[in-house]
Amino acid sequence: MNRLHIISFNIPYPPDYGGVIDVYYKLRALHDAGIKIILHCFEYGRKEQIELNEICEAVYYYHRDFSIRDFSSLTPFIVKSRKSSALLKNLAKDSAPILFEGLHTCYYLSHPALQSRFKIVRMHNVEADYYKALGRNERNIMRKFYFYTESIKLNYYERILKYADLILPISVHDDELLKLRYQHVYYLPAFHPNFDVQSLTGKGDYVLFHGNLSVNENNQAAVWLTARVFATLNRPVIIAGSEPKSSLRNIVAPYKHIQLIANPSQKHMAELIRNAHIHVLPTFQSTGIKLKLLNALFNGRFVIVNDTMVEHTGLETLCSVCNTAEDIQLTINKLMDISFSSADIETRRTQLGRDFTNAANAKKLIQLLEQSL
Repeated sequence: MNRLHIISFNIPYPPDYGGVIDVYYKLRALHDAGIKIILHCFEYGRKEQIELNEICEAVYYYHRDFSIRDFSSLTPFIVKSRKSSALLKNLAKDSAPILFEGLHTCYYLSHPALQSRFKIVRMHNVEADYYKALGRNERNIMRKFYFYTESIKLNYYERILKYADLILPISVHDDELLKLRYQHVYYLPAFHPNFDVQSLTGKGDYVLFHGNLSVNENNQAAVWLTARVFATLNRPVIIAGSEPKSSLRNIVAPYKHIQLIANPSQKHMAELIRNAHIHVLPTFQSTGIKLKLLNALFNGRFVIVNDTMVEHTGLETLCSVCNTAEDIQLTINKLMDISFSSADIETRRTQLGRDFTNAANAKKLIQLLEQSL
């Protein structure tokens, strides 16, 4: 097997948010392993990227149709809006295996024209659960209605996975759930931008929370941390990320020791992550795996999380796990007086190198394909 079609739900460059990070670094790792990739991308909010031509044999772009009538369809909107006859035509040009990135791209998974093809689905989340959680955390009544109805549709639509020859969940938790429903399910950890542990020894002088702050899940965590943990903390705190909401800006404003950095450049964010002494990264939504956690472990010093962030990841031994505001405060105050050591770095290098290197995971994917074809 030396050629593979990959259908991406979005243009995976630049790799600057969750799902596209996994797609882009998977492309790179497979390219480095000698696989010729025919990439199919749905366009929305991003432009065509010549950088993708360097790692793909061919790149095709398709318009994502945001027709209002599709909201009333029984097919989930995230799937129906990625319907393209041109995509089906291009997939049929050869007999190479097809990797569908997420349930989003599975409109043609059961199509008769692809009946003889070997088909793989990468599951970034159990989408019905993910959209239900989005609905639970959404305040806008129209968006809440959309998330809940989409969750119901996705729960039914997920049965299309019976047409997949391989299903590759991104987390151990999703792997366990999907194995109860389908055959040929294999856990494949996330692909990410880190090639080695780059953490600094010694001490930093601030606590950091980072993430895409326009996402409700991250906004909720940042607001909770500010109100319950950071407000009375006698330490400098930085909250950094894209598009912070007014609710977060307002709650941070009275506190001089808390700095909100909106829309930092990629370089600036990397510096903030490397120089922080402690990363505080709780989450209230147990879906997929949080790539920002991997980023902190590969590049930062101490990391504090809650059970929800590390459950079923195998990463809990590399973090301090705290589930209450009081425990987080106590752990911050304790860790601020401790230097991050070379031994801490080697422990991370050993554990992360076993399960979270792109080269090893590309090899796993290729072996699964070769064993199945």
